[in-house]
Amino acid sequence: MKVVGEKEAWEDLANAIILSAVRDYKRALLHLKRNPDSQSAIRAVEREEQFFYSSWFEVLTDLDPSYLIRKMKEMVGV
Repeated sequence: MKVVGEKEAWEDLANAIILSAVRDYKRALLHLKRNPDSQSAIRAVEREEQFFYSSWFEVLTDLDPSYLIRKMKEMVGV
C-alpha cells in the first residue's frame, strides 16, 4: 500500500470530486441531447455548471470552468 502525504491526499480528494462532477455533467449533457425538452436534464446541466463556476470549484482546482464546459459540450456534441 502506497503511503501518501497529507497534501497529496487532499489533491487526490479534490481530483476525485472534480472527476465525479465531470462524469455527472457528461451524463446530464447526454440526457439533454437525447431529451432536449427534459426539465430534469436542463436542471442537471445547470446545477453542474453552477458548481463549475462556484468558489468551491476554485478552491479545488485552477481549471478554467468555461474551457472545461466548452470541451465537455464538444465531446458530447451539444
